[in-house]
Amino acid sequence: MRRIYLLDCTLRDGGYVNDWRFGSDTIKGFCKKIAKTGIEMLEVGFLKGDTFDEDRAVFPDLDSFRTMIEPKQENLLYVGMIDMSAPLPLDRIPPYDGTSVDMFRVIFKKDKLEEAYSYCEKLKKLGYILSINFVGTDAYSDVEFVKGIERFNELHPYAMAIVDSFGLIKRKHFLRLVHLADNNMLPDIVLSYHAHNNLQQAFGNAEALVEMNLKRDISIDACVFGMGRGAGNLNLELFAEYMNENYGTKYRIEPMLEIMDEYLNDIYQERFWGYSLPYYLSASTGCHPNYAIYLAEKDTLSVKAFNELLSSIPKEHKASFTKEKAEQFYMQYQENFIDDKATVIELAKEFTDRAVLILAPGNSLREYKDEIQEVIDRTNPIIVALNFICSEYNVDYIFSSNMRRFCKIQGNTDIRCIITSNMKDCKYASYVINYDSYTTKIPEIIDNSCLMLLKLLTELGCKEVYLAGMDGYSVQQGNNYYDSELEYDFSSVADLRNELISRELCKYNKLMKLHMITPSVYNLELHKGNH
Repeated sequence: MRRIYLLDCTLRDGGYVNDWRFGSDTIKGFCKKIAKTGIEMLEVGFLKGDTFDEDRAVFPDLDSFRTMIEPKQENLLYVGMIDMSAPLPLDRIPPYDGTSVDMFRVIFKKDKLEEAYSYCEKLKKLGYILSINFVGTDAYSDVEFVKGIERFNELHPYAMAIVDSFGLIKRKHFLRLVHLADNNMLPDIVLSYHAHNNLQQAFGNAEALVEMNLKRDISIDACVFGMGRGAGNLNLELFAEYMNENYGTKYRIEPMLEIMDEYLNDIYQERFWGYSLPYYLSASTGCHPNYAIYLAEKDTLSVKAFNELLSSIPKEHKASFTKEKAEQFYMQYQENFIDDKATVIELAKEFTDRAVLILAPGNSLREYKDEIQEVIDRTNPIIVALNFICSEYNVDYIFSSNMRRFCKIQGNTDIRCIITSNMKDCKYASYVINYDSYTTKIPEIIDNSCLMLLKLLTELGCKEVYLAGMDGYSVQQGNNYYDSELEYDFSSVADLRNELISRELCKYNKLMKLHMITPSVYNLELHKGNH
């Protein structure tokens, strides 16, 4: 009778969330607790790199892998993953002796198939169990997928896997892939399924695979707590419970819950994974989820713009991500050149030689009203609010380079608005300036609204600028903004943003006199002398 196996890949695939830095005690404790659940396979981490850090689930050799799993538990297959984009040198892999890795799962994109075959052939000769994982299986044509299966049938591995790398394979497409695999794989090879959850298809597809009652054995990948990059993966605890209720298995759920509580919850609080709009958009447009991560961290795009940008990425680049390419596509989308010479001249008539007060939307605006009002009374400045409507003061202008923010402003105020030309769909602006003329050259803060405004003010001839509400980004989500509706999670990049913005502020402090009215993480003299 056919069997259904569960493979936990939390330490490996979940490791994308925290750079695999679980800590030595957690890795060892996780392995011991997962052995108590009764699942059949545990993927402990990647086999790659040249150095061993016991706090990371990444291993440069089998000896380091062994130290994290000893003593091995009976009835549990210990698995390591090898990525053919940077495969572990074969001279670091001794013949199988049962003390370390039992099975290697080898992942590869379709252009590496023959290279993967040759590598796996050598692994099999060394005595290891093999799983062949077709990364981005949806990117294969039917003919390509069948030919790949037939090629690896010659090697007769233990398993072959359908891999939904971007979490976009819906049931109809998934079932076709299952039929192709089942009808072309040798009958004693296990069919595996590795899901991502960007479109919330993981559980439904896994359930459908189990209920197909194939004659072959099947294996389902899952992660405790659904831990995984982006929208995460299939939840091990949920699918194990489904198996217990419907197929008479005896998986123990309690150790999985203990893992969630003792090891993973703190990581989840710091680095959220789960369903979100950016990951939905990346999956629905067929893009690598890292595009969603990169663009979401900019926090500048409306949903419409986000979708348009992802849709505009050339097909040949959608599946592969680099920061350089993402920045290139972002800038190409944002650029919308206009000749703003007349606008700058008109604004200069009011701004030149006037003091300016910039109100950024930090929480300190609430606490330091007296200090802000004292500056207003003393200097009679032009007051400019950044990306929000501030009802506390008589604001003269609102400046915005952020489509996501301006969607909540336009049509809801009579205050004159200065916007940048990247905001193609904005209709309620008094002045539009050329976007590319006021960006920085630093990708992480390329269109930070405050820096863009300061650059504009230098063009307008301003000599003295006061800043309030420039608190800086917090590593704790929920602490960044005066208005909770402006909140966005910058926790993973807060320190870097603060550092880079500080450097730019120091440069502007040499061109005009800047004054911080409210407390801020930005020190205007911190980088004095840096260029």
